[in-house]
Amino acid sequence: MARLKQNTIEGARQHCCKIKTFKVGDLASILKCSIPNARLKLKQWRVYTSYNQNGRFYTLPQVPVFNQHGIWRFKEAAFSKHGNLKKTFIHLIISAPAGLSGKQIGELLGLLPQSFLHHFSNCPGICRKKHDGVYVYFSEDEFVYEKQVQQRRSIIYRSPLVTITAPEAIILLVAIIKHHGIGLQDILALPEIKQSKLQQLAIQNFMETQGLLKKTPGTGP
Repeated sequence: MARLKQNTIEGARQHCCKIKTFKVGDLASILKCSIPNARLKLKQWRVYTSYNQNGRFYTLPQVPVFNQHGIWRFKEAAFSKHGNLKKTFIHLIISAPAGLSGKQIGELLGLLPQSFLHHFSNCPGICRKKHDGVYVYFSEDEFVYEKQVQQRRSIIYRSPLVTITAPEAIILLVAIIKHHGIGLQDILALPEIKQSKLQQLAIQNFMETQGLLKKTPGTGP
């Protein structure tokens, strides 16, 4: 096969940037080259591979705008700056202040927990423990594990000021993680919070005691 012209390669790169995500077959069609040569170009471009959809989608390094968890989703494809699904799974759990339940991990990744958790039952560096009737994934590192367990207990076990149950605390925590940085009024407007029928005072007390309530201008320290 003749060597690809530079303007053809650059045109393909610009097109891939424009459409954001693509498959190897798409790139081969644009370059008018074989699949192996298209894969070589993907390697040279250091593309990200989707952690879902069987890794069929790719995106150029300059395209994704990753969230605070290093996740970016576009249409049906999901990408992680941490690598494949296993590497992302490990990173999310190790960096989670209070560990993560299967439901919480699914929320962050945008995947059904039952579709991937069974693959990581014996994942190195991760342990699974039952807390308050729910299986939670923690770091296997003893020091990190103890900190995560303490934080989880402080979140789950309500103080006398907070009238919120353990399941409600989990719902609220998942919402806060999923919608990082939003304020009290925005949290109250979320469909999952409305459905839970949590009262504003209970949510406010919970967030204040856990240091999760955003301060507004003019409020004290």
